Amino acid sequence: MIARHTFRAMGTEVELLLDGEPSDRFEAAEAEFERLEALLSRFRPDSELSRLNAAGALDAGPDLLAVTETALAARERSRGRFDPTVHEALMVAGYDRSFELLVPDGEDRTALASRCGGRVDIDGSHITLGRDVRLDLGGIAKGYAVDRAATILDEVGPCLVNAGGDLAARGGRWPVGLDGTDLVLELADGAIATSGRDRRRWRRGNDERHHLIDPATGRPAVTDLLHVTVIAPTAVEAEILAKIAFLGGDVEVPRVLVRADGTVTLAGGLG
Repeated sequence: MIARHTFRAMGTEVELLLDGEPSDRFEAAEAEFERLEALLSRFRPDSELSRLNAAGALDAGPDLLAVTETALAARERSRGRFDPTVHEALMVAGYDRSFELLVPDGEDRTALASRCGGRVDIDGSHITLGRDVRLDLGGIAKGYAVDRAATILDEVGPCLVNAGGDLAARGGRWPVGLDGTDLVLELADGAIATSGRDRRRWRRGNDERHHLIDPATGRPAVTDLLHVTVIAPTAVEAEILAKIAFLGGDVEVPRVLVRADGTVTLAGGLG
């Protein structure tokens, strides 16, 4: 019998599914989400990430250090398409608070569009940000939490963790329906993530905005893609690759691309 537990964390609904006796594993997985959100959220002024952004330098704990290093490595291999230094560009676009608190319409500050690709130095556990550089780790931090929660549940049986469409499975066979399509993927050991402009949207002036910044322009990406879903070994890797694919980068993984006109393209071995 599949046990189920839901809660809210990181601005989304989180669902835990476990083929086994949950014991205290659901509580432990939820606590891990809450712990990581308290460390890595840019919306919490007392988080470790917010303290780094405010001070410009910090001796980081292991989680902030690991996520930052992973994000910077992804920036390097994607030639800047994935970039954790989009914080200021998100603020200018209007994403200046947790999405559920976001004002749906407001002043257009497009003329203030911010540059991305800022300098970030790591020496041991010490992180130093360049001038006017701030980090946003939202998506990759959520993937990191999904992977950690799956590891906790996996101790007692096959499991699936779903945080707003970022999923990780360990064992079992889990059917996953894809938004905007009639497709159902079967996930056993691996992860799925979706990046798109159809969920987190708002208006500023006469323009509709979304949260996926193109680091090349410092503004919400302009593309005919509505969203991209990828399959990868971990939720962190799936998050990274989905963002890269949405911005037009080459990724060598199974993926589903949905365009604004409804066209669905399967790639990377799907079909």
